Amino acid sequence: MTSRRRAAGPILVVALSSIALAVLDSSGQAFWQGLVINLGLFIILTVSLNLTSGFTGVFSLGQIGFMALGAYISAILTLPLQEKSAYLPNLPGWIAGVHLDQMLGSFPAGFLIATLIAAALVSVVAWLVGRVLMRLSGHFVAVATLGFLVIVRVILFNADAFTRGSRTFSNVSPYTNLWWTAVWTLVVVYVVWRIKRSPYGRDMFAQREDRVAAQAIGIRVMDPRLLAFIVGAFFSAVAGSLYAHFITSFSPTVFYFDLTFRVITMLVIGGMGSVSGSILGAIFIVGLGEALRRVEDATLLYGLSSIVLAVIFIIVITVRRDGLLGQREIPLDRLFDSTWWRRRSGRPPDARPEAGQSP
Repeated sequence: MTSRRRAAGPILVVALSSIALAVLDSSGQAFWQGLVINLGLFIILTVSLNLTSGFTGVFSLGQIGFMALGAYISAILTLPLQEKSAYLPNLPGWIAGVHLDQMLGSFPAGFLIATLIAAALVSVVAWLVGRVLMRLSGHFVAVATLGFLVIVRVILFNADAFTRGSRTFSNVSPYTNLWWTAVWTLVVVYVVWRIKRSPYGRDMFAQREDRVAAQAIGIRVMDPRLLAFIVGAFFSAVAGSLYAHFITSFSPTVFYFDLTFRVITMLVIGGMGSVSGSILGAIFIVGLGEALRRVEDATLLYGLSSIVLAVIFIIVITVRRDGLLGQREIPLDRLFDSTWWRRRSGRPPDARPEAGQSP
């Protein structure tokens, strides 16, 4: 099958999604726009965590810590100069004069630069942390990454000059919209999908299945793990920046166990090792969470959504540990491959319909 035919399926999905986003954007339905933006953020977080945990088998509980750092760093960088001097008067001089709130026409170039700077700085932190933590395996690395999340939370609470401590960090410019979220979601999905099919991706899955056997045949262990950890941290920081400039007011309490558990549930339900599964898991949990929220409002049974999600998580890891897709992907590149469809239907590839029989 030619590369054009393989690319036709993904291009068709992207085109249809763009049309749907354009219709939603022009409709003025703020609620549904916010719901889709939240869905995009969760897809970014779930796909990033899948790269770190699903591809390598190194189960990380600290991914939301990178999101928190990305949110605060980008928010500080994009605060206008006058608001920064009044809102954060104790900032050091080297950061107090930086304000990336510049616009190129209607395009918020400063927001893009701030997001990339925040993600780059978080990647450096991930490299430093990962040099130590990626040498661990099993429950040891899970506990260690959880310790990282706790450390980040404590720092955010105590770095009052930068984060306002436990007080709400507000006055963030609302740059995030449907298109920003959609473009970054597409970038994250494509990059992680390409990594999965690269030599690094094959090394990740090989050492995930059997670390000793992988090392015995010369497959690297540390390098693919560290790459997954750094790239996952980069995109988690991007999600944090998008979140900060969408919600505009937040505090360190947001970036903790509740959000961590929700993203892990999406990952497990979709399938650890599947990019498509991460997307399906995020769609399922976001849709179910919204439906349960409406039930809570009607019945006053607050907390019902958390209980239901916990029960679903337990059922999935007990009955179907591979999730919806396991390591498989939705074959969009086979959408226009007639040979593949014949094989799926049980008909030989060279079979022809008999006379009088519809194809």
